[in-house]
Amino acid sequence: MTNWFNVGKIVNTHGLNGEVRVISKTDFPEERYQKGNTLYLFLNNQEPVQLTIKNHRTHKNFDLLQFEGYENINIVEKWKNGLLKISEEQLTNLDEGEYYFHEIIGCKVITLDGEEIGIVKEILTPGANDVWVVKGKDKKEHLIPYIDDIIKNVNIEEKVITIDPMEGLLS
Repeated sequence: MTNWFNVGKIVNTHGLNGEVRVISKTDFPEERYQKGNTLYLFLNNQEPVQLTIKNHRTHKNFDLLQFEGYENINIVEKWKNGLLKISEEQLTNLDEGEYYFHEIIGCKVITLDGEEIGIVKEILTPGANDVWVVKGKDKKEHLIPYIDDIIKNVNIEEKVITIDPMEGLLS
């Protein structure tokens, strides 16, 4: 059985030539959406459809993708709300200190003193650095920037992240 990883969601079409508008869920859109790469379309519990990227560009806050053999709006119109995924075999090795979202989400966050802060529920990508949304036991959300000054250790195997929170970060 294959593990699948979400890289984007088709939210609309763009123009008449089969381009689709994608909200990207990948850290590496320029790598993931290269011409010739394969993505799999998941739609309405049907078998995944293998797609080969013909063209990629960005427009406003969206990634626009066109796929080989699907260069007509009438063909791709029904793909709205479809998820674009890759298989586990398509994951590339990352440099030290880099992680896939699925490796970070679900990790327990503790301080250097061993105080449990909560669990990473989501990752925001606002710009300069990612921000990890940590849901505390008190249901409060803490926004933890992924910077060396704060993130001291990430143990993917044990699903534990150790932080050194600067003053005011957790209040």
